Amino acid sequence: MGTLNKAALGRLRSTLQSHIDKGRIPGAVAVVALGGHVEMFEALGQRDAAAGAPMTDDAIFRIYSMTKPLASLAALMLAEDGRLQLGDPVSLYLPEFANQQVAVEEGGTVRLQAVSRGATVHDLLRHTAGLTYEFLGDSAVQRQYRAADVANTSRTNREFCKMLAALPLAKQPGTCWEYSRATDVLGAVVEIASGRGLGDFLRERIFAPLGMTDTAFTVPQSKWQRVAEPFAKDPDTGQAVEMLNVREVPRFESGGGGLMSTAADYVRFLQLMRNRGALDGARIVSRKTVEWMTADHLGATPTHGDLMLPGYTFGLGFAVRRHMGLGPQPGSPGQYYWSGIGGTSFFVDPAEDLFAMLLTQAPGQRIYFRNLFRSLVYAALD
Repeated sequence: MGTLNKAALGRLRSTLQSHIDKGRIPGAVAVVALGGHVEMFEALGQRDAAAGAPMTDDAIFRIYSMTKPLASLAALMLAEDGRLQLGDPVSLYLPEFANQQVAVEEGGTVRLQAVSRGATVHDLLRHTAGLTYEFLGDSAVQRQYRAADVANTSRTNREFCKMLAALPLAKQPGTCWEYSRATDVLGAVVEIASGRGLGDFLRERIFAPLGMTDTAFTVPQSKWQRVAEPFAKDPDTGQAVEMLNVREVPRFESGGGGLMSTAADYVRFLQLMRNRGALDGARIVSRKTVEWMTADHLGATPTHGDLMLPGYTFGLGFAVRRHMGLGPQPGSPGQYYWSGIGGTSFFVDPAEDLFAMLLTQAPGQRIYFRNLFRSLVYAALD
């Protein structure tokens, strides 16, 4: 195992601070751990620029799609319990997904085609279920998603699934990776298979055992003063920044993007993954399940869109690096990561025994800072 260069970690800190000073992001919490030991845990800038409140170690962030690995872990824990199998059709748990149709666009018209096979739980976990995200393009299906207001949090998880299942699929299940609402559907599968609400299951089986005391689908009033806020206006576009209202209790507990969390809480999850399923003497999930989660689950399956970086594939809740080269930042084969649209990101590199995380609330700047942070962390490895 290597070591971390203190001067390079100082450069990481000063680089982030320089961008905060320029008004690029309001503030951030940065974490770097090597060999299971947290070597850097820095709170920089402001937690709430409008209020003039400094960033704190315990600031609560909207982590959006960093929810997905946790919901995916929940499903795999149910598989270990014998309550579901990844080869099961989604319709076994959610009958509304039986006999779906695929929208085929031809010359400005849309033709509906029967599915060749129904989506499975495995498809949900690896984003090959034929679903999409409404904000990633302007296809006929994405327009239908927007018209149906799929992002509305007033529906329960089951009501959301009944609405979504009535819309056509964007792709034939199993034929293409497309980042999608699949993990929201997976959250409903977890509810049916466990007989518990998604938030309850996550709290009882993952958050409580790991000591993730600030991770939930809402923030109680007693913790409102710890919420990290974005700038009111995006520094690049001048447009108003809108993010999840953490102060309301949503009926929709989005497995794909609804959680709030802190750096200390998410570090507990990353430590669990680094340790391959155990933490502080307690085994949460088996070593083989963690290895399975972070393996290549696409093979030669094509990917749609530009979210999947060159040199990467997808596992069960994470993107997974296949090649030392091809990727736009340094890394090792077997590295896995994901991020959130609000400006949060993490990666785990088993080959280097390294994990790192950057939490900020800056949606428009998220890709730049995700890439910058990863490059600066790898630059600190001796």
